[in-house]
Amino acid sequence: MKTKKEIVENWLPRYLGKPVEKIGNYILLCNFQNYVDSFAQKFQVKVTTDVVMSSATFEGITIINFGMGSANAATIMDLLMAVKPKAVLFLGKCGGLKKKSNVGDLILPIAALRGEGTSDDYFPPEVPALPAFALQKAVSTTIRDFNTDYWTGTVYTTNRRVWEHDEEFKDYLKKVKAMAIDMETATIFIVGFHNKIPTGALLLVSDQPMTPEGVKTRESDDTVTMKFTSRHLEIGIVSLGQLIKKGSTVKHLQF
Repeated sequence: MKTKKEIVENWLPRYLGKPVEKIGNYILLCNFQNYVDSFAQKFQVKVTTDVVMSSATFEGITIINFGMGSANAATIMDLLMAVKPKAVLFLGKCGGLKKKSNVGDLILPIAALRGEGTSDDYFPPEVPALPAFALQKAVSTTIRDFNTDYWTGTVYTTNRRVWEHDEEFKDYLKKVKAMAIDMETATIFIVGFHNKIPTGALLLVSDQPMTPEGVKTRESDDTVTMKFTSRHLEIGIVSLGQLIKKGSTVKHLQF
């Protein structure tokens, strides 16, 4: 195999456990298995198991649990070139960096700050990590249809999983004025742009890590899952469903 096209067409079925033609043109990305299980239960479809990345598909929408971190995010965005999806929406959790945001709030990022390093393999640091505007607009409309509000702004994406003790790093996060912090959004935006795939993200505030009492624990994460993740997933499903129904294009650039 000499070309990227040959590689991803061979690898994607191995990672997902299903042939390329069985994967939808609209993709929900997540990094929690309960999202995939809830999707499959809602539509009474099968979840692929014993594979690198579990998934489920219903009427053109495939949800994929790609794991955690920017390396995995880049991998799935490269492999999805085999499908050439019409839209990819990331449903991720994030840490809220502003006092005004609360656990359970939704953040619709207009950009991501590239602190993770992985995206540097695709574009120089000067290239901004941006979502497809039309996709974010569709998600925004769906959120309001749910009679729910959301925050907007930038999200800082990092490769560091344990940083909540680092006061110097937290001071830096205050300086860059990000609304939230996560480990995947900037990578998904940049690799999507590199591969000419329209991408977007809707983030759920799962903790408030700038204060010791706000750092995520097992108990607090269980509470977030119980209270907020079903709405998060449903907004993602409805957003892509509306795009399918209307036949809308969400490419923000003429690639």
